[in-house]
Formats: sequence, structure tokens, C-alpha cells
Amino acid sequence: MKAEGDKILLEGIEVPAALGVTAAERRMRRPVRLDLEVGHDLRAAGRSDQIRRTLHYQHVFDVVAEVAGNREHKLVEALGERIAEAVLSEFDAEWVRVTVRKPKPISGVLEYAGICITRWREPDA
Repeated sequence: MKAEGDKILLEGIEVPAALGVTAAERRMRRPVRLDLEVGHDLRAAGRSDQIRRTLHYQHVFDVVAEVAGNREHKLVEALGERIAEAVLSEFDAEWVRVTVRKPKPISGVLEYAGICITRWREPDA
């Protein structure tokens, strides 16, 4: 396990997603709840107070919303993996932790079902 270090938090994101095992469920585009932790050295941003020295959370949000909303996902695992891949490919992040919660997957008996994954940037080959 690698040390985490600094991170940017995006918590309580709610975006519509085409998520579900059946085609009918995916067509409903129900909201999912997402939390992200993005590993990034924040010292330069903290010292300079300049946004160009950090990861702009609006841009991270935009990538997350695009992945969640513009692709179909049968499993929360697939959605989490795709978000992690997109964040690591689009930004200079060392690692990303994605939590995906699907509200009310079983009506009346379960508030959320979900996953939490952590992915690290692959070392350059």
C-alpha cells in the first residue's frame, strides 16, 4: 500500500447516470452519489495561492459528470473504474479514490449500494 499524501476532495457529487443491469434501468438515468479523493501534491498551490498550481475541481467534476452521464454502465464497479481511469488520464493525479453509491437499489429496504476503489497512476514504462 502506498502512502496517500495530499489530496483534493470532491464529496457528495450527484449526477444522473445510465446505470443498471437492465436496459430499462439504464434508460431511467437515475442520480448516483459520488465521492472522489484525488492524490496531488498541494504544496505549490498552497504556497503560491494560484489555481494553475493545483487541480481545478470544476474540471474534475466535469470529467466525472461526462463519464457518468454520457456512457451506459451495467455495474457500479464499471462506473467507478471508468471514472478513475478518466481522472488519471486527464489530470496530473498520483492516485484517485472513487466511491459510487446507487440510491435505493432495492426499494424500501436498502438506502445505498456501492463501491469504493483506489487506483494509482501506472509508472511510465
